[in-house]
Order: sequence, then structure tokens, then C-alpha cells
Amino acid sequence: MQELTFQIDAASEGVRIDLFLAGALEGYSRSHLQRLLKEGAVQISGKTAKSSSRLKEGDLVTVALPDPKEPEVAARPIELSILYEDDDVILIDKPKAMVVHPAAGHSEDTLVNGLLYHCRGRLSGINGVLRPGIVHRIDKDTTGVLVVCKNDAAHNSLAAQLKEHSITRRYLAIVCGVIKEDEGVVDAPIGRNERDRLKMAVNEKNGKRAVTHYRVLERFDGYTYIECRLETGRTHQIRVHMASIGHPLLGDTLYGPSKCPFNLEGQTLHAAVLGFIHPSTGEYMEFSAPLPDYFAHLLDVLRG
Repeated sequence: MQELTFQIDAASEGVRIDLFLAGALEGYSRSHLQRLLKEGAVQISGKTAKSSSRLKEGDLVTVALPDPKEPEVAARPIELSILYEDDDVILIDKPKAMVVHPAAGHSEDTLVNGLLYHCRGRLSGINGVLRPGIVHRIDKDTTGVLVVCKNDAAHNSLAAQLKEHSITRRYLAIVCGVIKEDEGVVDAPIGRNERDRLKMAVNEKNGKRAVTHYRVLERFDGYTYIECRLETGRTHQIRVHMASIGHPLLGDTLYGPSKCPFNLEGQTLHAAVLGFIHPSTGEYMEFSAPLPDYFAHLLDVLRG
């Protein structure tokens, strides 16, 4: 059994213990954390915590985590939209509502399950059994191009390019409101939201540098169609950055309005272009994914 200890600072004053743990223990599902609380495995300054317990500055939180069990991820015959494939990499056009790797509630219907079946297990093992071959990911409701590595050498090469910010990543999005300028840059650090540990936010104190370039493609009545180019790749970067300047993504109920006038599943965000140096040939390669039908239809509605 492993025991973790957290000293509560002023930023977490008043936060519920279950929400604090969801942010502090990334990779653990909320149901798992709730089970730990019910089993008395979480204490606040020596007293057993309840889900509703609120934290005070100076509290000492201890969590007794059971020894992890080696998970099993099954190969499943899931239909994949393959843009390109060779012995080193495979490029996928990920559809909406598909989770990239197994997590709570999604253990057999993820992209990884389908890749294990298609590639017959020949994927990079650097990120472990839950995320084989996964160098970067996109959110469940974001569509578009994703690269997966079939061996460790390819994985290391792509990971280095991501670290150096040399990979081309261009996204298409529809945001709320009409952006007046034709282009702009959001250069603002992103970190955990200090009031809501389930969200990210512009965090000047504890965030990591994040840069998003955007340009207007088309303006509508109350909305703007834009292209975003990423310099960095922080969690929810485009969603957080655009919301921070008053233009949250259409359909993004986490960072924007809770109600959407259109029947959408999550944010209108599409990873349109991905370019990188091939790990074996050394040549620059660029791949694109067409707009999904729902996105193209929405544009027609806004134009009409």
C-alpha cells in the first residue's frame, strides 16, 4: 500500500475533498476516489474524511492507495479511419465521442482497443499498457488527426519533436461571439483551475507556458469560424485560451455557456492538420482530415 500526503495551501481553502483529490490524483476516476473516501482511506489532519468535507489552509491530507493491479486492455475489432500507415506510425482520423485510451466507463471501446486489434499488439510500450503507442491525445469530443507509434524508436522521435514544439498542429473551431481582429495570439500559462480542480485555466502562478495562434476564416451572426495553430500542447489549450479572451468554443459546456442553441455533443473542434519529421526517413510529412459531417452541416446552417 502506498500513502500520499498533501499540505493544503490558501489556493485550496474551502475546496471539497473529493474535488481536490480529482485534481491532485490525475489518472484516478471519480468513482475510484469516492470508493476510497467511503472505505476511510482518506484522512484530513488525522480524521476520516467524507466526500463533502471541505479543506482549510494548513490541513494535512493523507491518502492510502492500494497496490495497483496490472490492468488488461483487450484488442477489439473497432472500425478505424486510417489516413496513413507504415512500420513506424499510423495516422488516424478520430471520430467524435471516441475516447483515445481506456479510462473509467470506457474500457473496451477506445481507440487503443481498436489499435491493438488492427496492429496485432505491435505498438510502442513507452506509455504502458493503458496507452500503448499514444504520443499525444485529443479530447473525446474533438475530431481529427492523431498519430500513434508502433515502436519505441518512433515514439521517442515524435515525443522529442513535441517537446521542441516543431510538430505542425492546426485546428478548426467555431467560437461564440464575433472576433473583430483578423488574427491574434494568446500567450498565457495554463494550469489546474484553483477553484475547480476538474478544469484547466489560465494560471499565472502555477501554469506552464502555452501559446495559441488564431486567425479568422469566416464571421457569422454571433459566431466566428477560426483556425488555431498550437505552439505548445497543454491540456484543453484551445478551449481554455479562447474562453479566456471571451470566445469559448461553440458547444463547450465546460468552459462556455451551459446551454447550446444547436444539438451538439461537446465542443466544435477539429484537428485538421498534423505534420512532423518521419522517425525513419527524416522527411517532413503532413496529414489532414476532412471536416466531420456535423461540423460541415453546422457551417451551412450558420451561413444560411
